[in-house]
Amino acid sequence: MDRQSQTPDRRVPLQTHGAEPVVPVPVREADGALWHFTQIAIIGTFLIAFCALLNFASTVLVPITSAIIFGGVLGPLEKRLADRRVPEWLFAAAVVLLMFAGLQLSAILLSTSIIEWVRHAADFSKTLQSKLQIFEGGLHAIHELQKALGAKDTGMSLNVAPLIQFTAAFLSPTLAELLIFFATLFFYLLGREGLRRDLVMVFANRESRLRTLRIISDVEENLARYFATVTIINAAVGTMTFILCWIIGIPNPAVLGLLAFACNYIPYIGPAFVVVTLLAVGIVTLPTLGGSLWAPLLYLGMTTLEGNVITPKVVGTRLTLNPFAILVGLTFWTWLWGPIGAFLSVPFLIIGLAIRDRLAPENDPKLPE
Repeated sequence: MDRQSQTPDRRVPLQTHGAEPVVPVPVREADGALWHFTQIAIIGTFLIAFCALLNFASTVLVPITSAIIFGGVLGPLEKRLADRRVPEWLFAAAVVLLMFAGLQLSAILLSTSIIEWVRHAADFSKTLQSKLQIFEGGLHAIHELQKALGAKDTGMSLNVAPLIQFTAAFLSPTLAELLIFFATLFFYLLGREGLRRDLVMVFANRESRLRTLRIISDVEENLARYFATVTIINAAVGTMTFILCWIIGIPNPAVLGLLAFACNYIPYIGPAFVVVTLLAVGIVTLPTLGGSLWAPLLYLGMTTLEGNVITPKVVGTRLTLNPFAILVGLTFWTWLWGPIGAFLSVPFLIIGLAIRDRLAPENDPKLPE
């Protein structure tokens, strides 16, 4: 018997008594799986680093991103005015001045009420404690249970002044962020067409250029249509809130209507904040606890009808977003960028939807030869 016939064949599966044959894993498949996991790890590391960068540079990125989003919303209007020979610099200057004036007016209206609430915070706390005595039994039971479990006695006190001050500071942008926002918005509107052209010319072939141009046009049109429709709906919600507060007898109904208009741009969180505000103001200003429930309950019913019936029908199926995607995006961007991130979460979803529709093969028409 020669030496070659005595050498066992390593390609033959190993046989075991009473068991299935064990086939060795080829080296190529093992290397492929290792490379697949390596790619996943690289992508995961990049995403973590990218989120850290977004958080670290939020002071600069938030106003710049907000300005670009607003510039995209105003893009179709700028194009129509440009066709009528309205200079770009005039349109950009008018937009910045109008937005600055509106921001100043809103700040004056809201700051007056906030200052008044902070001044009477002690009276508000006493009024809330006297109105919430109906819950004293349950709170006392919880307090006794904490003492039995060894928790430290911290007392039962209520002070709304720090909460009002923290909320106002949290929602107010800094002066540097406002300057970055208005400067970016002005120069973006001033050079919008040039930026579009440069972005399209980055790609080499004609098909990619046309696809990029369609994506940019879809993003601007969808953002403009969505914000125009939602602004009209939010104005109706703010007006109804003003009328509701005026009829019930809640003071400062105009401020609460403006608050309802602004907060309705943020899904879920905005209406919830208005409900809590209406409840707190009603408890403090109205004589009975039952009467203070009318405004938040009616507002909650109105916004539920608006969010689930009116807005989807008016906006249309093309811009109707998945509620789960809205919730996930809202949670992520609120955690990352705060209230401005919550406001930008829906525009980000609209941008992603437009990109997905153009990149999907079934929605991308074939170009003529």
